[in-house]
Amino acid sequence: MAALQQTPISFRSKLPPPPSAALTPPKALSFSSSSSSAKFPSLIRRLPRTSRRGSAAGARMVSTVAASYALALANLAKANGTLEATSADVEKVDKIFSDEEVFEFFTNPTIEEEKKKKVVEELAASSALQPQTANFLNVLLDGKRIELIKDMVKEFESVYNTLTDTELAVVSSVVALESQHLAQIAKQVQKLTGAKNVRIKTVIDPSLVAGFTVRFGNSGSKLIDLSVKKQLEEIAAQLDLGDIKLSV
Repeated sequence: MAALQQTPISFRSKLPPPPSAALTPPKALSFSSSSSSAKFPSLIRRLPRTSRRGSAAGARMVSTVAASYALALANLAKANGTLEATSADVEKVDKIFSDEEVFEFFTNPTIEEEKKKKVVEELAASSALQPQTANFLNVLLDGKRIELIKDMVKEFESVYNTLTDTELAVVSSVVALESQHLAQIAKQVQKLTGAKNVRIKTVIDPSLVAGFTVRFGNSGSKLIDLSVKKQLEEIAAQLDLGDIKLSV
């Protein structure tokens, strides 16, 4: 199984990111108070409760709710000049909640909310989260939305990339690539996309045999495949060996 790793490689333009007309700050929102009784925009207040049970409509509703929270947090961070710090916080939160035991603890309805908030306080201290990020987690707890945290992380990343004109490139390889190689990949992706900034995430994927792949674009729609696995598949196709499985 491929393992996702955060990589602190980024290729950024010195020019400030352009303002985004499409992303307007929500009204009357604050996550900065020590209390979690934040006033939400009317859009978020009106959103119905969501269900994970598998209809397409349910999936769209999850995405809508998660996007609303992510947009609120991103716009607040942009307004108070903490967008980069908040983005770093969200990456930490993503790593924390990728632990299934942590996720199950916070989504367990039999555990008291105060116990969960106490753990949030401890996680905020140990991970050096900003107060507004910790309070955001408490707001999710109060609103019974903490189960959306993984979706919210993905939506926040999308909003962040839009606000900062950043292209996300996921680089998959068998072993970790050197930082200078990742920087070269970032430059190439920047040339191909015209983005002011490029963020690199790395994935360790032993099935590639050797070489690497780069996926970028809208929802990873574009792929540069320089892996040995791809070359072997092409050779197999040319030799009409499609039914033979390659052992790697």
